[in-house]
Amino acid sequence: MDEYGNTGEGRAARRDEAVRAAVEQGLLGPDSPIVGLLDVTGIRESAAELRAAFDEVTAPGTPVLHAFAVKATPLVPVLRLLREEGIGAEVASPGELALARAAGIPPARTVLDSPAKTPAELREALALGIAVNADNPQELHRIDGLVRSAVSRSPLGIRVNPQVGGGSIGATSTATATSKFGVALRDEGAREWVARAFDERPWLSRLHAHTGSQGMPLDLMVRGVEETYALAEEINRHIGRPQIDTIDIGGGLPVNFTSDVTTPTYAQYARALRAAVPGLFDGRYGLVTEFGRSLLAEHGTIVARVEYTKSAGGRPVAVTHAGVQVATRTVYAPGSWPLRVAAYDGKGRPKNGPVVVQDVAGPACFAGDLLAEGRALPLLDQGDYAAALDTGAYYFAHHYAYNSLARPGVHGFAPDPAGRVAFATVRAPQTIAEIVAESGGAYADALTTLRAPGNR
Repeated sequence: MDEYGNTGEGRAARRDEAVRAAVEQGLLGPDSPIVGLLDVTGIRESAAELRAAFDEVTAPGTPVLHAFAVKATPLVPVLRLLREEGIGAEVASPGELALARAAGIPPARTVLDSPAKTPAELREALALGIAVNADNPQELHRIDGLVRSAVSRSPLGIRVNPQVGGGSIGATSTATATSKFGVALRDEGAREWVARAFDERPWLSRLHAHTGSQGMPLDLMVRGVEETYALAEEINRHIGRPQIDTIDIGGGLPVNFTSDVTTPTYAQYARALRAAVPGLFDGRYGLVTEFGRSLLAEHGTIVARVEYTKSAGGRPVAVTHAGVQVATRTVYAPGSWPLRVAAYDGKGRPKNGPVVVQDVAGPACFAGDLLAEGRALPLLDQGDYAAALDTGAYYFAHHYAYNSLARPGVHGFAPDPAGRVAFATVRAPQTIAEIVAESGGAYADALTTLRAPGNR
């Protein structure tokens, strides 16, 4: 049971109803063997829980921006839904900024973070009034020139790396001693440089840190925020005024991929922060958060038809249409990114019966393309469906075009006025013609027309 008395049963029930309805309404079938489903009700609930958790711990009137990390689910309808729920956008590329703008998220509710911002990206952000966190001294020097040449409404800050350590997944730990992100505070002279940068630039008003995401323990995330807050206090005391008026604590709340129970919760994290860093919430600082995976992961499901079943070495294998192209991290690093798999019959109903240890394989042409290996499930048969759960973030929106496999369609679902499941297209399935076009189809003769001198 989570902080709000939710055991996840409601989410599971909505998912089961949606899979059955997807089959009944033809979104899933022999000619459409894979689809991504997004639970609109669940997404709205997560956004409300995030807002409520931080409202509970912050002083009345404190400016708080919850900016969704667009990289987690870069789909315009998702961003528009979150905008409606009071959530802004954290972007890390020109493409992500374009998605946020297409969703109608205003510049004042957008934050640009990236370790490799070009001059053009910075000029655009400053012209629009988007908040920017400089990643390093060279970038701050670049911003110096832009600030001198044009007036900007952008809140500007510096990203620091508190170097408090890593979690269980190295690739998602961003506050290690050698992380590529931010100014490494414990390196010789770095802390002094940050303080001097603020002293010399009255227009710098924010401090930003992000400790990591999946695999990060809550206490380590809290320590990262503690270090950042302490630095802000130190700099403001040195300058003699509250120049730093906003602290961006990043996101990174890990997701429970083992059951439908949400843990840890936003409320648990917010209360842990208040206990450790009470001054962060007393109204002297505005607050920015950048959650991504924790807002969307549990509300997405990839459902794939079982095309064939077979046996190898005495173990059953269900060959499905969901593999490395949609679950890249799981296929290549299953120890760090395991997914739950649910079995449904050919009519989209949860499958019962004795569990059997089996492999759930994807369609790509390499042996390691396994959604789950040696997993105990009701035996999957040809024409059944395998559902990869908790895939609403970093899965079907991050297509990996192995074997030129098509991107699946994505549909949101919610109850209609009559209580039935209604679907809305979030992204249409990719067509074969689109695959050819993306693969240079319009330039088929480009290489054959090149000739070395003397070769005709």
